[in-house]
Amino acid sequence: MQTSNRNRLRTALVGIAFVLAVGLAFTAGWFVSKPYGSMAAGLSSASGTSMATLIGVGTNPPADMMAPADFKQFWELWRRLRDQYYEQPVDEEKMFQGAMQGLAASLGDPYTVYFDPKTATQFQESLQGKFEGIGAEIGIKDDLLQIIAPLPDNPAEKVGLKAGDLILKIDNQDTAGMSVEKAVSLIRGKKGTPVNLTIGRYKEETDANGKEKRTPYTQEFVIVRDVIVVKSVKTKYLDDDIALVEITSFNQDTGNLFTKAVDEILTKNVKGLIIDLRNDPGGYLDRAISVAGEWTGEQVVVKERRQGKIVDEYYGTAGGRLKDIPTVVLVNQGSASASEIVAGCLQDYGLAKILGTTTFGKGSVQDYSEFPDKSSVKITIAEWLTPKERSINKIGIEPDVKVEITDEDYNANRDPQLDKAVELLGGKPAPAVSSKTQAKPDDPKAN
Repeated sequence: MQTSNRNRLRTALVGIAFVLAVGLAFTAGWFVSKPYGSMAAGLSSASGTSMATLIGVGTNPPADMMAPADFKQFWELWRRLRDQYYEQPVDEEKMFQGAMQGLAASLGDPYTVYFDPKTATQFQESLQGKFEGIGAEIGIKDDLLQIIAPLPDNPAEKVGLKAGDLILKIDNQDTAGMSVEKAVSLIRGKKGTPVNLTIGRYKEETDANGKEKRTPYTQEFVIVRDVIVVKSVKTKYLDDDIALVEITSFNQDTGNLFTKAVDEILTKNVKGLIIDLRNDPGGYLDRAISVAGEWTGEQVVVKERRQGKIVDEYYGTAGGRLKDIPTVVLVNQGSASASEIVAGCLQDYGLAKILGTTTFGKGSVQDYSEFPDKSSVKITIAEWLTPKERSINKIGIEPDVKVEITDEDYNANRDPQLDKAVELLGGKPAPAVSSKTQAKPDDPKAN
């Protein structure tokens, strides 16, 4: 009997980005409640020259700190800011939250983040699958803020936003150096209110010498926020007895919905199956493992490497009912983390052909912990590997069959990736279009 995480599988997040609605949504990592018993410093209401008073101030670093920092200097800076700043009173609570955010950000990892209490609450709420916003996930890649994936049939998709779009401005505020958390706070809002995004894209052109070139340009989008309800699994049946299952995210309802989809598919005697993971930014680890398990059975789905060593293996939690059905998995640069875990696993075992373009490359693990004041911290502690120990992080999953979608395809509602998948399964290519947004596949900032 294999042990490891089979009997103690953690509820985990392995997604990529932030839903632009209530707040954070899918930044990869374990989602474990592990409150801290105490804090080095806290805040209490008080009157005086500031809006909050710091308590528990200390000058000594932790005993196990290898290179002790001069905490006296930190508190001296604090005192000077508090007492000398020209606009009084200063808000020490904001100073405290800012210091915590800066400490996490100093590591230079976009997925190691401190959440103030409000943002931490938004993180929890956005995982419920219903929120208010524009219906898209964002993240940072190559130090640029960008759309990871628009959610199908929601405002962002309807106005024409695509995976890989660079977010240059939010309501005329420049995003250079902006954190994802800050961008989320600017973009999210109540139903019926607008937000303006300045988007950067590339245009494919041919110069006078017949040489192809990519010219950057910007485009303005005004998106009216709405209530976003995400149903993560949709099933349809194509001609030639081929089933198409679209998984838009790995959230709370994915396990049950996918199980029902498999139950139905097995009654249809289909000759082929297409799993559409395009623009799926990820979600819960255990959902990804249960989905993959419908092909792998109890084999290893993903491994965890920490500081150069394999520290854990996660086994499939389903019965391998789809292993004998020819399968093609569609991916693109908007497929991230949990999507990449599933695609990489099925590719390693030869249980499916991966078709499309290279995935996003989000394969790190974050530990999520809460503080007593309901703030929280998410710290990158490890990376995900496929069963054959291929790294996903910063690399992504290369498709077995590379098929791109051009701007012309997108504008004409053509889906050559889906057509090719049907062809590989012995069907006849048709002009059927997936309900998912087809994204420009060759944007170097998204690959």
